[in-house]
Amino acid sequence: MRVITFNTQGIEQAADKGFFDWMVKQDADVVCLQNLKAREYQLDGDRYHPDGYHAYFFDAFEDGFSGVAIYTRHLPKAIMTGLGFEQCDYQGRFIQADFDKVSVSSLTIPSGLKSEEAQAAKLEYLEHFKAHLKKTLRKRRDFIFAGTLNIAHKPVDLSNWYVNQKVSGFLAEERAWMDEIISEMGYVDAFREINKSERQYTWWPDYNRAWTLNEGARLDYQITTANLRKSIKGVSIDREHRFSEHCPLIIDYAVDI
Repeated sequence: MRVITFNTQGIEQAADKGFFDWMVKQDADVVCLQNLKAREYQLDGDRYHPDGYHAYFFDAFEDGFSGVAIYTRHLPKAIMTGLGFEQCDYQGRFIQADFDKVSVSSLTIPSGLKSEEAQAAKLEYLEHFKAHLKKTLRKRRDFIFAGTLNIAHKPVDLSNWYVNQKVSGFLAEERAWMDEIISEMGYVDAFREINKSERQYTWWPDYNRAWTLNEGARLDYQITTANLRKSIKGVSIDREHRFSEHCPLIIDYAVDI
């Protein structure tokens, strides 16, 4: 099973840059998209519904904001949207597809860069999402949580990390949250299970020098339940194409969907 996650920063803009042409060539079973900045009714054209894929969306209430989607070649047994708290559900930040043996979700955690209020809202969101992850551990199936967490977990995941320790996305409390999810609760950072190298980023600031010098951050993840650890067979970040400030994260699992 191949799972791709990608923050589009506007699905229409990404489509204009050729994202869907690229996507259909990847032989992916599930593609998780975030930050669509468009509602489902605006995406009824053929280019947003490539042959061979079922598409499911969860819109934000506000026009031109957030929104997530799942594209899948396999018909899900069920689709779940939202997590039952306002910040997630009003902003369209979580959608999950349940298959026979695994559930795959597309999600975003809000950024806290804009203001102290935004950071406080982000920390509150993290607590709600942690509670969901704890409940998930009681379920008898495997899960893949794919999307933008807006946290660089460790110094290896962020260029110039030393000067960014007081910046949202690399705050001590955010990294401690990641430690709790992975080290204490037993979830798996699928990319790092295979690739331990430095300078493996999925996002770069919007200026050419950052891209050219590879000065960025690893903000996009696939977090899995522990049973999937040994099934992770290949990981990659596609830097050859620039559909947004993020790049697609591609992971192959030895799992029959």
